Order: sequence, then C-alpha cells, then structure tokens
Amino acid sequence: MMGLPEGHVTGVPRPEGMSLPGYRNAQLKVIGGGVVPQQGAYALRMLLHRAQDEAAS
Repeated sequence: MMGLPEGHVTGVPRPEGMSLPGYRNAQLKVIGGGVVPQQGAYALRMLLHRAQDEAAS
C-alpha cells in the first residue's frame, strides 16, 4: 500500500520486553514519511499532464 515490500516493517520481530503498544508505536515511527516519495511522484505526473494539456491547447 505504501510502496514498500510486504513485511518491510511488520515482519520485524518484536524485541524482548517491549510491549505490544510500544512495538506498534515504533513501527509507525519507522514508516512515518514512507508515503512521501509516492505522493511527490504522483503530484509531478499530474503537473506534467496538465502542462502537456495546456501546451496542446
């Protein structure tokens, strides 16, 4: 979903002694900005498409 291979974050075993909520928090911190490159690529494609449409008009 975020452009990462399956299990990239969730496939890492929980460290001994770490609570489940703490483990989930750590997973979310690791992937925090993981979607940003995909969003930037999408925005660039949209802008290029618009520029091509305007140039063709």
